[in-house]
Amino acid sequence: MAKLITITSGKGGVGKTTTAINLGAALNAFGKDVIILDANLTTPNVGLHLGAPIVPVSLNHVLLGKAKIADAIYEHESGTKIIPSSLSVKELRRLNHGKLKEVGKKLRKMADYIIYDSAAGLGEEAIAALESGDELIIVTNPEIPAVTDALKTAKVIEQLGKSVKGVIVTRVRSTKSEMPISNVRDMLELPILGVVPEDKNIQNALVLKDAIVHTHPRSRSARAYRAIAARIAGINGYKEPYSLWDTMFG
Repeated sequence: MAKLITITSGKGGVGKTTTAINLGAALNAFGKDVIILDANLTTPNVGLHLGAPIVPVSLNHVLLGKAKIADAIYEHESGTKIIPSSLSVKELRRLNHGKLKEVGKKLRKMADYIIYDSAAGLGEEAIAALESGDELIIVTNPEIPAVTDALKTAKVIEQLGKSVKGVIVTRVRSTKSEMPISNVRDMLELPILGVVPEDKNIQNALVLKDAIVHTHPRSRSARAYRAIAARIAGINGYKEPYSLWDTMFG
């Protein structure tokens, strides 16, 4: 049965879009049919990350009733499919965020996994993406402001009558100034799905307009994302060498 996973965060800049793209790419590499939808309508980035900043038909056209959802799906050279949102601000006020749930129902018939890259924060479009998801994953960094915002997000999700599948902690440098991962877990009272180290190659992947699991497959962050994707897909016994998760949690 198809699953719609919403990747969210209480704070911008924590690596939410990077996580959505790399989880989608990793799941696709595991043989799953994946569609990544840019549900961040105000400041979309999925198209920018994967080389499709401007497309003939975007999610905006679909939400405005000007196109069918199938017409807004584009395939990256890796095989991962994406639905970009428009960079234009002309029609933002006319968009009906509530239609994201309706779009999700249609996409469930087209892929094994649909990944919504939510807007950061807890505004109207972020809430719409949360309400659309079957499974909700929070992305945060090991620092007090990010974890505090992640906690707020978790509370809102609870108020919506949904549950959080888990948390992905990104941009981990393993310095003394960071919150220990165990403290992040205890503060949020949620399972940690994975730990992704800070990696300069992620910026290089952005320049190359591809996911780091493709551009730098042996990097520590790529290994971390593959391990998390395997956990999400329920691939038992999958072991990724040199995973930061294994280093921290054994």
